Amino acid sequence: MKSSAFGTTQTRGRTAKAVRKLLHRGLATNRPLIILSGVMFITFLATIVGVFVDHHRVITGAPAWLKPAKFAISVSVYCFTFVWLLSFVENHPRLVQIVANVTVVSISVEMVVITTQAARGITSHFNLTTTFNSFLWFTMGAFIVVVWTMNLLLAILLSRQRMPDQVFAWSLRLGVLVSSIGMAAAFFMTMPTPKQAAAMAGGSPAHIVGAHSVGVPDGGPGLPVVGWSTTGGDLRVAHFFGLHALQVLPFLGWFLTRRKGLSVWLVTNDRLALVWTGAVAYLGLVLLLLWQALRGQSVINPDSNTIAAASALVASVGTSLTVVLARVFNRNRKTHVLAAAIQILSHSEDI
Repeated sequence: MKSSAFGTTQTRGRTAKAVRKLLHRGLATNRPLIILSGVMFITFLATIVGVFVDHHRVITGAPAWLKPAKFAISVSVYCFTFVWLLSFVENHPRLVQIVANVTVVSISVEMVVITTQAARGITSHFNLTTTFNSFLWFTMGAFIVVVWTMNLLLAILLSRQRMPDQVFAWSLRLGVLVSSIGMAAAFFMTMPTPKQAAAMAGGSPAHIVGAHSVGVPDGGPGLPVVGWSTTGGDLRVAHFFGLHALQVLPFLGWFLTRRKGLSVWLVTNDRLALVWTGAVAYLGLVLLLLWQALRGQSVINPDSNTIAAASALVASVGTSLTVVLARVFNRNRKTHVLAAAIQILSHSEDI
């Protein structure tokens, strides 16, 4: 029991040290991004309280404070990850500060609009019901485009940045690139639905233009917490998974480069192949989810075409992994045979 407790204490100590190191690195790169990340985490806690205290008010089928809560925690994680990724960009300190500060301002405006509209008890997205609501929506939309542009600029900066570990470097580059594609899925949400387009063509005033859902109205039956539609397509699914490529793919690169046991078996080319395989698989998943949503199909109710496409993706990824692992196995088998032969020959000389 004592050794177990000691091991747990050591693990907690290492975790705390790693977190402090990351915070120090983030603060050295751009203090406003770290501050915004912390403020958004506090906002998340406050809005979660609002979900339970002010649960009677409902906006598009969900508690009024649920959207600000989801955006707040997402922004907190995004800012922390973004500043960490920016810390790998060298020789462009002024550009790094511009990218970071523009992101801070843009995200802050977005969160102010979302929180303000939640406090007013109305939806922030796609809302053209009044001149003021239209102004807020278009302002938020414009700054979201700026955030996406800064993310894409980060991908360009990382692609030009030389790093000592190419495996980890490519995991960072591909993570940001895939996240840019996932973020771009949100642009489909701003397009008018067929029903909205028909109403506008008939001369009816546009009160709501755009939607998260495809084929069904927003605010219908959805999955718990995330609210993704269970009766139609939902563009937020691809957007969510695409955005989190920022964490998933760099973690894959970190795992492949930092695990000492893997370095015995995998050479650099093997690890690069695995990172690229992971990135292509993840991008394939995001595109598959986007394609499924655009066809008005719920993520929990795939049809035969979606299942066939998913099977093809799994088969392709499985084939790639098989080729890499077979190459690793054959190379290491030859190495062991050679080592055994050398050992036998050395013993023969002793005799």
